Amino acid sequence: MDTLITSGRRQAGPYDARGLAEPDAVAPNVAKIEGDSAILDAAELSTRQINLELRRLLYKEGIRNITIQNPGAKHSIAVGILTRCRIKIEGSLGYFGCGLIDGPEVHITGRVGWSAAENMMSGVVVIDKNAGSLTGAAIRGGDLVIRGSVGARTGIDQKGGTIIVGGNAGSMTGFMMQRGRQIICGDVGPGLGDSMYDGAIYVGGRVASLGVDCVEAEMTDSDWELINRKFRIYGLDRPDSFRKFVCGKKLWNYDKLEPNERKLVL
Repeated sequence: MDTLITSGRRQAGPYDARGLAEPDAVAPNVAKIEGDSAILDAAELSTRQINLELRRLLYKEGIRNITIQNPGAKHSIAVGILTRCRIKIEGSLGYFGCGLIDGPEVHITGRVGWSAAENMMSGVVVIDKNAGSLTGAAIRGGDLVIRGSVGARTGIDQKGGTIIVGGNAGSMTGFMMQRGRQIICGDVGPGLGDSMYDGAIYVGGRVASLGVDCVEAEMTDSDWELINRKFRIYGLDRPDSFRKFVCGKKLWNYDKLEPNERKLVL
């Protein structure tokens, strides 16, 4: 971490050795504002500058519709946004895009890397193409929609919200899922729902194998109502049929495990 030296003490802050603010530590003030909308060309900006400019637009200028052009697959873009707004990202993002958000509606027209929308509290994130592994890790609420396919461990440690995948999902999807829903239109790799505690996973394609304590359950009218409503909201085409997978609850009480099960999970 960069520091500023004053009175013999080192204070944390975005300063250089002379005590001057680093160039990318302040909002660049380059967005074009028209009414309640703004366009930000991020081609020549660093990650920090992009995020600082976003905050300036949202919290100082009161802009609620922002378009980010030329994101250049940079990492950690549009993180920690805690207000209702609409952000359109025209292009692809790197790792950890749109993490720690609470309220915004984000539309990404390209692809995203690992851990997109990690720890999302509320809001909507729509990704038009593919996403990497750990998509939607530990989300607590909101809707995360990936029109393409996703990598391994999608929704790991999911605590709420809904994840919708238009394509396929990798291995260990729903690992340690605690609550919420996943709707996957395509095929899923091995270890589906491994060690899940609660929640529901709906799969339209083939399942390579189920994880520990993940079992198939009967689809209900409320399940179909949820699926149809979500697909209608986001204009998605859904498969003709889905299978539902939930926690078998055999691992809820570890003192009741059989010896062979204890060896498996401990």
